[in-house]
Amino acid sequence: MDNSLFDNIDRQILAFLSHDARLSLKVLSGKIGLSSPSTAERIRRLEEWGVIQGYSAQINLPAVGYEMQALVRIKPLPGMLHKVEKMIQAMPECIECDKVTGEDCFVMRLAFRSIGQLDELLDGLADYAQSNTSIVKSSPVKRRLPPL
Repeated sequence: MDNSLFDNIDRQILAFLSHDARLSLKVLSGKIGLSSPSTAERIRRLEEWGVIQGYSAQINLPAVGYEMQALVRIKPLPGMLHKVEKMIQAMPECIECDKVTGEDCFVMRLAFRSIGQLDELLDGLADYAQSNTSIVKSSPVKRRLPPL
């Protein structure tokens, strides 16, 4: 999608919705200075273009028992790339994973309840990949939009 097709109002809509996807159409319209029907049309267009891919809730992981997170760099053993990728995709505790360039092939974020659980998760990969794990102490910058 060509970014030049966006105007400042589209950027405002994306910024407000990325901050709070539950904003009512009336409140959002008031914030950007358009009528509700015009705002709804712009949102519909952004959805059709695939710019807005969905809406979700942000869950406080410690509140549901996942007190810890780790970043794990994964380097599959020769011939195991696709198997490791499928294993990562099937791991519900993997809350995010990127396929990357460089020495490692994947960087994933795991949410887990205990060090014992982390060991179990990593043990499942040990026959197919090398891993390097860092425990997340805090996240000073949460996932956010870059400047539009």
